[in-house]
Amino acid sequence: MELIRGLHNLREKHRGCVATIGNFDGVHLGHRQVLAQVKAKSKELGLPSVVITFEPQPQEFFAGLNAPPRLTRFSEKYRLLQSEGIDRHLCLTFNDRLRAMTAEQFVEELLLRGLAVKHFVVGDDFRFGCDRSGDYAMLRAAGETHDFTVVNTETFLNASERVSSSRVRRVLEQNDLDAAAELLGRRYTVSGRVMHGQKLGRQLGVPTANVRMHRFPCPLRGVYAVEVTGRGLSCRGVCNVGLRPTVCGQQPVLETHLFDFDEDIYGQLLTVEFKRFIRDERKFDGIDQLKEQIFKDIEEVRAYFSRTSR
Repeated sequence: MELIRGLHNLREKHRGCVATIGNFDGVHLGHRQVLAQVKAKSKELGLPSVVITFEPQPQEFFAGLNAPPRLTRFSEKYRLLQSEGIDRHLCLTFNDRLRAMTAEQFVEELLLRGLAVKHFVVGDDFRFGCDRSGDYAMLRAAGETHDFTVVNTETFLNASERVSSSRVRRVLEQNDLDAAAELLGRRYTVSGRVMHGQKLGRQLGVPTANVRMHRFPCPLRGVYAVEVTGRGLSCRGVCNVGLRPTVCGQQPVLETHLFDFDEDIYGQLLTVEFKRFIRDERKFDGIDQLKEQIFKDIEEVRAYFSRTSR
């Protein structure tokens, strides 16, 4: 899948396509319904399929640190879109210029001059342009004028409720991992590179692989049974996601103790798949109490894996 970063990198070869647009945070089943429509029309017309997303996501631009946690970082989103068989991913920088772009400019600069869209698939709640002034009716009118078609996707429902990124986020915050998997069409995962930490786990006899969340906190908080994969690596383990209050942590960290594993994997990209919620993160009275609880967590997670193949 070709990655195009920004309007300024669009070339003549990118003109003529079937496209859709949105955050695609999580690439859940609702998103995949949209992507299926894009791919079907792409095949029918013999044109490339294009997904347009934003970095940062608009909510992050406006709300900053108060924006809701992401389901997927950019690199994870790219890999998920690629796995869906999309031809091109156009990532637009959401900044003051894009925020101020009118709906008319959006159509002219992006859809017509930039991509020469022939068919445009939008979600049922899509709004665009400064102050969200553009809507589906405007797009349909623009399409009739400039010879491209526009379709509005039907809402994808699960248990009579719309499948959305906010709904996935809500069930994850409730630690309902099975419900999240049902909405995503896969188990929830987080990917990131292993960084150096305080080495406290190693001092306690339980070394951990740490992944910093940076500015994209995880919607999960607590201790979990996980499966971890990476380059030549496939392990089970116990994972803590949070601030580590017992040691006065300041930044959210995802730290995983890998069972029966002791190799140097600093800098490696790992994918952590969450299998079962074990307990909430909490502050202990001291390191000895924390260590005792960690070994209890390890025992519980090993027991979980011994009785399940999930």
